[in-house]
Amino acid sequence: MIRPRLEDHVLVASYTGRVVVGVGMLMSIPLATALLFGEWEVGVDFGIGILTCIAIGLSLQTAFRTRRELRRRHGLVVVSVSWLVVTVLGAIPFWLSGHMSSLLNAVFDVMSGLTTTGLYLIEDLDHVSYGLSMWRFVLTYAGGMGIVVIALTFLFRGTVGAYQLYVGEGKEERLLPNVIHTARAIGSVSLAWLVVGTITLSTIAVALGQPPVRALLHGLWVFMGGFSTGGFAPQSFNTFWYHSPAFEAASIAIFVAGSLNFALHWALWRGERAEIRRNIEVVSFAMTFVVLFAVVSTGLARAGIYPDAVVFFRKAFYLLASAHTTTGFGTIYSRTFVVQWGPVAMLGVIAAMVIGASACSTAGGIKGFRIGVITKVFVEDIRRMVSPDSAVITERYHHIRKYVLSEHTVRSVLTITVAFLTMHSIMTLVGVMNGYPVIEAAFEGASAASNTGLSCGVLSPTMPGSMRVVYTVAMWLGRMEFLSVFALVGWGIAMVRGR
Repeated sequence: MIRPRLEDHVLVASYTGRVVVGVGMLMSIPLATALLFGEWEVGVDFGIGILTCIAIGLSLQTAFRTRRELRRRHGLVVVSVSWLVVTVLGAIPFWLSGHMSSLLNAVFDVMSGLTTTGLYLIEDLDHVSYGLSMWRFVLTYAGGMGIVVIALTFLFRGTVGAYQLYVGEGKEERLLPNVIHTARAIGSVSLAWLVVGTITLSTIAVALGQPPVRALLHGLWVFMGGFSTGGFAPQSFNTFWYHSPAFEAASIAIFVAGSLNFALHWALWRGERAEIRRNIEVVSFAMTFVVLFAVVSTGLARAGIYPDAVVFFRKAFYLLASAHTTTGFGTIYSRTFVVQWGPVAMLGVIAAMVIGASACSTAGGIKGFRIGVITKVFVEDIRRMVSPDSAVITERYHHIRKYVLSEHTVRSVLTITVAFLTMHSIMTLVGVMNGYPVIEAAFEGASAASNTGLSCGVLSPTMPGSMRVVYTVAMWLGRMEFLSVFALVGWGIAMVRGR
């Protein structure tokens, strides 16, 4: 194990400074919103946040100036450190707003937004200022694309080290040969959907009776919460507040689109329509959704709470889709899961959250790609057992192009899957140790660890501080998919024990 040298630390600090500046620039959006609506005190809060980010970011770049390029381990460490620093700095406007009972709660909400989880501890959500509301949704929208991806889009030129940052944030696929162009392509896809989705939702909101300006903001915010699979909504009752089948249908289309791999979006934009039915992630998602919908339907049929077929579909289908895409939009009260849905339906939702949607998307969870690969491994082993000893058995899968299933892919998939399942088990144990029933602890823990955001009522501003800390760490680990966090831990160990 090689101990990091001074120039290694300089490199990490310099690139972290660039990302911090990028987040400071993002704060100009809620600042402009606050000033537009005459929220002067809120504007001051964001002014303080911006100045702090710019000061720290530029100081890091000036004090640790370097021309060296990032290597893989540097990129992973930069991403982990940047997310931690940005989470604390992003909490400044929350903490100053008076809507948070503690700094820990403010940090929790920022981490939830950046990781597109959607759990929140902010108090009196229905009366939050326009500026602070805009910041909540900018966080989750930026977190869906990736704060490093945004930094790559605007603050970096075509460097070799840029790819190491891109990979460190849980993305590996290049839509274009140049990783900077890939980051900009992801931004273009997201912005195109932003325009279409905002217009659609705003039109529905106007039809529901909202004033045009408020309808526009709600349409924009719900889109940002949906496409990022972040689950934040402007009202405390989430999408249940709108009581509209049309609004629910539009939001489903948006968060399903957000849960798809950006590479798949890019392939469809290029006219490769067949990819939608051949892709291993899409096939995996469809199969697991059908199975889990049967499980949830069985549980709800036993409970007998939705005798009307339309209402049954609006609740069961919507919430399972929200869970499986790790969005977290909800059309029922949190405690309804416990007091009416029951353990069978809840287990179906838990499984959906744990599995998640697509890799290189805004979604969390284990991901459909890994579930598909594990299934392929089982099929390959069965074929090998029933074939002659001399037979050469290979298994292929389609993911934008055809691949042969390799040992390296299988090892990588199993490592991350085991890490996710271990974390979910730990989260459940933490909940049980704090006095919550197993099913509720498993539900809430899976929601945090898979970056979903559905709640069965365990989460509250007054829950034990240890659980808030553990949930915050779990959201971070789940969004980073462990690798960059493991690299940061290894970096720290190497500093102490390296040669």
